[in-house]
Amino acid sequence: MMVSTRGRYALRVIIDLAENAKDGYVPMREVAERQGLSLKYLERILPQLVADNLVEGVHGKGGGYRLSRDPAEISVAEVLKVSEGDIAPVACLEDGAKMCDRIDECRTISVWKGLNERINEYLESVKIADLMKEK
Repeated sequence: MMVSTRGRYALRVIIDLAENAKDGYVPMREVAERQGLSLKYLERILPQLVADNLVEGVHGKGGGYRLSRDPAEISVAEVLKVSEGDIAPVACLEDGAKMCDRIDECRTISVWKGLNERINEYLESVKIADLMKEK
C-alpha cells in the first residue's frame, strides 16, 4: 500500500481544521497557506471530504470549512479511505474486488489478509485528536 499525495494532504487538511476551527469555519486559503499547499489542489480535495461527511463547508463571508465531528471520532483510516478509495495492500482484497481465479491455490493470501487486517486495525486506532498539537 502506498499512500498518495492526495491521501497525505487530506490528512494534513483534516488535522489543520481540527486545530484551527475553534472560532468556527476556517477559510480554505488559510489552510493552504499554513500547510504550504496549492489552493487549486485543496479545491479538489475538500469537496470529497465534504461529500463523505468528514467536513462541512459554508460559502460566502465568514465561510470556510470545519470538521463535521469531534477529532476524537475521526480515524486516520476513515480519512485515507475517503481520499484514497481503498487501502488494501493487494487488489484482490479491495472492497468490491472480483474473486481471484487463483484463490484456491493462492499460497500468499493469508499474508495479504493478515497485513490488511493489521493496517486497518492500526489506522482505525489512530484518531485525528491523537495527531493534533497540544496548545
